[in-house]
Amino acid sequence: MKLTFKARNMEISEALRDYVDKRLSKFDKLIGAEDASVAMSIIRGRNRIEVTIPYNGVTIRGEEEGYDMYACIDNVTDKLENQLHKYRTRLIRRSRVAAAREAAASVPEISNYIEDEPPVRIKSYTTKPMPIDEAVMQMNLLGHNFFVFINDQDQAVNVIYRRKDGDYGLLVPEK
Repeated sequence: MKLTFKARNMEISEALRDYVDKRLSKFDKLIGAEDASVAMSIIRGRNRIEVTIPYNGVTIRGEEEGYDMYACIDNVTDKLENQLHKYRTRLIRRSRVAAAREAAASVPEISNYIEDEPPVRIKSYTTKPMPIDEAVMQMNLLGHNFFVFINDQDQAVNVIYRRKDGDYGLLVPEK
């Protein structure tokens, strides 16, 4: 598995790299993950690790914070295993094939924005057509409050979001 390390306010020692490689190698065996992104940082005396693994058109992501980096690594790998198990059982329960066709949908370039307020971050990603329940699952796996996806029923770009009352909302473009 190819690991990409990023560090903030710290240097990643060879021992930490080896430990992360050892702990994440199980995902290479379990799901055949080819690459993973690992971000480590120290903020106000607390260690933080974020791990992102792309898998089958789905992104499995976990983050952990604590005083011991090795404990954080153990905890985040456990979280990733739980997310992977949850994802797999949902796919099996719905009796769907895990590998669906991938359609690349790129975010259009933003070139006309107000000069006084440029975007803080521009992010592009690929997505695949998926049903609404899979989009909710993907949003929960990422830990985000909203998720942009292509609805497999009408091939339109939709946005699913978590409302303040805990329910989900769906934004659908008018035709």
